[in-house]
Amino acid sequence: NKLGISIFCRDGSRFSCGDTKDRFSIQSISKVISLAVALEVCGFDMVFENVGMEPSGDAFNSLIKLEGSNSHPYNPMINSGAIAVASFIEPKVYRSEISTVARNRAIAYLLESKGVINGNVEEALDFYVKMCSLSVTAESLAGLGLLLANDGVDPSGKRLLNSDTVRVVKTIMLTCGMYDGSGEFAVRVGIPSKSGVGGGLLSVVDGKMGIGIYGPSLDAKGNSIAGRKILQFLSSQMKLHIFAKKD
Repeated sequence: NKLGISIFCRDGSRFSCGDTKDRFSIQSISKVISLAVALEVCGFDMVFENVGMEPSGDAFNSLIKLEGSNSHPYNPMINSGAIAVASFIEPKVYRSEISTVARNRAIAYLLESKGVINGNVEEALDFYVKMCSLSVTAESLAGLGLLLANDGVDPSGKRLLNSDTVRVVKTIMLTCGMYDGSGEFAVRVGIPSKSGVGGGLLSVVDGKMGIGIYGPSLDAKGNSIAGRKILQFLSSQMKLHIFAKKD
């Protein structure tokens, strides 16, 4: 029954309503951060030589297409793609005990067998799980959204991400960020967004604002039910769709 939304605008205005300070796990929204870091550290060519850019059409943790072909992960916003991206970064991470990641471990070793992961599989998996467990709020997601909306420049004027990284991340969010509901979401809402099964939703209105939503009631695809409705309403009322005709 929780619900909160925060909107941080480029002009410095901030609006929050509801449960915007409640903490929850970032889950798949962390894939946005991992992709941005991988692009900055490893470069575009290395990342997308091993991970695709296309919507998968399957559940975020599906093994079907990966196992049934010689293809690489479809995109960085599904588990297989994000685990591969984590392996590219190769950070020093805290080794926490993992007890419920059998499916992701299977994905990781399948990626190793296909040559997508060349480093330590368990380290890549640990880093992926650690990223997914980060504690965030709707307000902190809005702050990340604002950074992306402002071309990688934070409110103080400091550049944290280069423009090319931000462009790629926002494009992948628009086409792949809502699991296998990404196509319909892009048509109805048209705002680059990334959801997580912790109930979070990160959205970027380019050049204008970052939006963070917490709504833990999920639909069958793993997306926040209330969050999706709120974004569709805002998109319609404020003409935020990326292809909306502007007055």
